[in-house]
Amino acid sequence: QLVESGGGLVQAGNSLTLSCSASGRTTSSYTVAWFRQAPGKEREFVAAIAFNGATTRFAESVKGRFTISRDNAKNTVTLHMNTLKPEDTAVYLCAGSFGAIVSGARGDYADWGQGTQVTVSS
Repeated sequence: QLVESGGGLVQAGNSLTLSCSASGRTTSSYTVAWFRQAPGKEREFVAAIAFNGATTRFAESVKGRFTISRDNAKNTVTLHMNTLKPEDTAVYLCAGSFGAIVSGARGDYADWGQGTQVTVSS
C-alpha cells in the first residue's frame, strides 16, 4: 500500500514537499513515480525514480523546479517542489512498479496511492 502525505495550500513561488510511504512491502526494488491530476484533466506524469535512485525522470513542465529522492531504509520517496505555480494545483499520486524502467506512462505502474491535494494560490 502506498500512502502520500505533505499536500496543502501554498502561495505561488513557495515550496512544498510530498512523501510517498510504502507499507506491507519493501521498496528497494520498486520504481516509484509521481503523477498529478487536476479537475477535468487527464492524469499526467510528474517525476519518477529508479529503485536504487540512480535514474530520475521529470516532466518538462517541472524540470528545474522539482526534485525526487528516496530513502529505501525508510521505504519513502520524496518529491520536493520548488517555485510552485498555480498550474501545479492538482491531486498528486504516487505509483509503484517492480520494474527497472523509469517510465512516465501510467499504465506501467501497478500500485497507486489515494493522492494528496496540492493547491497553489496566485
